[in-house]
Amino acid sequence: MSPVELGIPATRAGRPSIDGRPDTPYLADRFGRIARDLRVSITEKCSLRCTYCMPEEGLPPIPKGELLSVDEIVRLVALAVHELGVHEVRFTGGEPLMRRDLEQIIGGCHNAVPETPLAMTTNGVGLEHRARGLAAAGLSRINVSLDTLDRDGFAKLTRRDRLDSALAGIRAARAAGLTPVKVNAVLMRTTLAGAPDLLNWCLNEGCELRFIEEMPLDADREWVRRNMVSAAELLDILGGRFTLTRSGRPDPASPAELWLVDGGPATVGVIATVTRNFCSTCDRTRLTAEGRVRSCLFSDQEYDLRQLLRSGAGDAEIAAVWRGAMWNKWAGHRINADDFVPPQRTMGAIGG
Repeated sequence: MSPVELGIPATRAGRPSIDGRPDTPYLADRFGRIARDLRVSITEKCSLRCTYCMPEEGLPPIPKGELLSVDEIVRLVALAVHELGVHEVRFTGGEPLMRRDLEQIIGGCHNAVPETPLAMTTNGVGLEHRARGLAAAGLSRINVSLDTLDRDGFAKLTRRDRLDSALAGIRAARAAGLTPVKVNAVLMRTTLAGAPDLLNWCLNEGCELRFIEEMPLDADREWVRRNMVSAAELLDILGGRFTLTRSGRPDPASPAELWLVDGGPATVGVIATVTRNFCSTCDRTRLTAEGRVRSCLFSDQEYDLRQLLRSGAGDAEIAAVWRGAMWNKWAGHRINADDFVPPQRTMGAIGG
């Protein structure tokens, strides 16, 4: 299996250029942004096959020896927090629940950086059996991907009939104290009519709903700009049932623009990645499941930290490469440009 077939771009060798970089320990880039939010993908495997994320057959398996180990993940998370100024860590996949040692990853990171919030994005399938153990290990809160409450629609979109398990996972997360539980829903033409029902369900369940514009990160390469559901269209649909009052962003780096629902205090968020992009305030840095730094969802420029770890490099050398990778971050994704080219990796191979 070649890197291109797996959706993995060629890794940059050596150290990235740091020409003009200020003398700061933080993950600064050329546009004045500082990355403080770390996303760590820990597997390419998933229990669902969402059409906007995964091919129907799943991603080609990454050999176990090429995945970051528990100790390697803990070391990189500790380095990011202690040396690079990271304030929050989120574990993603694929589906992080597919790793049997997830509790050890969470526990190790919690012990290494006890004051740092540890979050996770999951599809919720099987979460009901592990939510309490993850909370006990040190997980702070959780995001669950849920695009529709219609069972047939869920099965068609995810290619799996697992809606009941996903809903049970959300309720188990709340019961375990992994709050606030946020629900992420990708805006799709086929599920748009059910968006008000999904919002009503989240309000009744005490969850915070975030709708996300679909991005060109699908494995089947079927995304077309003119076919996507925009934030404006969603708000029109929701406005037919709820009174929405714009509240703005609580944090300038937050991707979600919040709207009060029927006067509040409940809110609904809209992440308009395509039509109202927030690239200018993006504060994320990413590690792939193979241990490569990725500065942007849409950039195929990656630097291999796993190789440094396994060759005996010290923290200072690893931190220098990480800083350099982020220094060269793009200004933005350019989805709306005529010459836009989607990245080689799909969402499932990058991590949310």
